[in-house]
Amino acid sequence: MHVLCEKPIAIELDSAQRMIDACESAGVQLGVLFQRRFWPAAQKMKKELVDGSLGQPVMGQCTVALYREHSYYTATPWRGTWAADGGGVLMTQAIHYIDLMCWLLGEPAEVFGYTNSFKHGDNIEVEDSAVATVRFESGALATISATTAAEPALGAQVQVMGTKGATMTILEFPEGTDGRLIVRSENDTVETTPSHPADLYPNADLSTINGALIPYHTAQIADFIDALNEDRPPLITGRDATRALKVLLGVYESATTHQPVSLI
Repeated sequence: MHVLCEKPIAIELDSAQRMIDACESAGVQLGVLFQRRFWPAAQKMKKELVDGSLGQPVMGQCTVALYREHSYYTATPWRGTWAADGGGVLMTQAIHYIDLMCWLLGEPAEVFGYTNSFKHGDNIEVEDSAVATVRFESGALATISATTAAEPALGAQVQVMGTKGATMTILEFPEGTDGRLIVRSENDTVETTPSHPADLYPNADLSTINGALIPYHTAQIADFIDALNEDRPPLITGRDATRALKVLLGVYESATTHQPVSLI
């Protein structure tokens, strides 16, 4: 049976690797849901990077400034625990944008970070805030800043700067809306608000689901089905999904040891 699972693929790298190995041994596909990769803005940004429009990507920024009430963490007993949730803002919210950053910049090589719980410390074991620096195998450098203690919430963005003097930013504001692509160069600024992909299930009752994200979940499901029919890997494989997991687990380790952590 082919497997399409929600993010994160796991909360430990060895568990993720066991899933990957089991699916490869069984000859089945493994995909992991990171629906923001299917934003038209993200797809266009990836294409521009592959085509060399920015030159060599050299710097990145991943900023996640969200807000969660205490009730969010107390709604279920597992939320905000190391054993079941695996982490806080990095594991649950920022992982989407860390995945985007790794998709755009390549394989992460080293990370150094700090974590804290500024607002929700009485309710959770895990972090509500984190900052980190990441070095990629290409030599590119990036920063991560993530929190669920931002009042007011400022949404999220992933930014990449290249050697041709241009910057591309995917901006999600407010949280849960379509990502917008902003391209800035020396002489011009262009902002694109892309349209949704086609609605695959126009008659489905989706009243209890965040409407802005529905088209991208369905787009990823469609890609997974197409991958099975075309005998190719899906856009986001199990191995792809481990990149973001490696980064955030590296931040947790670094925050404990106060040392940089190799991800290679």
